[in-house]
Amino acid sequence: MKQKILIVDDEKDILRLLEHNLGKAGHDVVSAEDGPEAVDMAKRELPGLIILDWMLPNMEGTEVLKALKRDPITEKIPVVMLTARGEELDRVVGLELGADDYIVKPFSPRELLLRINVLLGRKGREAGESLTKAGILAMDFDRFAATLDGKPLKLTSTEFRLLSELANSGGRLLGREYLIKKACGGESHATLRTIDAHVRRLRMKLGARRGCIETVRGIGFRFRVEELES
Repeated sequence: MKQKILIVDDEKDILRLLEHNLGKAGHDVVSAEDGPEAVDMAKRELPGLIILDWMLPNMEGTEVLKALKRDPITEKIPVVMLTARGEELDRVVGLELGADDYIVKPFSPRELLLRINVLLGRKGREAGESLTKAGILAMDFDRFAATLDGKPLKLTSTEFRLLSELANSGGRLLGREYLIKKACGGESHATLRTIDAHVRRLRMKLGARRGCIETVRGIGFRFRVEELES
């Protein structure tokens, strides 16, 4: 399925490399070279995914990410942070701000395409999995949307996949490594701390119902549907 992808990077060699590889893979590509232009273009073009460099002129990538996630028009667009900053703390900061994935320069175009495929749902779902209900939680896979007690949950695509894995687990204990593979696409940079950051953000969005995600120390997480039925 062809998608429009916005690349935001001020390095022309990177732009050309990505435009070539993404175009070859069948995507439509648009590009921006600074932060303000990226925000405007995201609202105008409504891409299916954004590849966002951390270091940008006029407005840092983290500020662009914040602006995108604050705006109802762009908040659900998956974002891959592309950067030379490879420290774990930087990765966690990007994820906590709402990024769905993180890849470090220099990178393999093939690996980036695989990450994009995961975020765009190309490794998809089995037929008949279009709707999941667990107590007052409802997840619509066709619309990639979730509601809690009838109110929309503003989830990133990674948070949506994480919650869907937990909600469909039947109360089984899911290990962190399993959730990294299923929710984070198995990316090589993902760590136990990465999945913990996603769970922490997801719990914040669940508010008073955050108890439906139970931590089993040293192992992983369990979904408690009874917390959504009272």
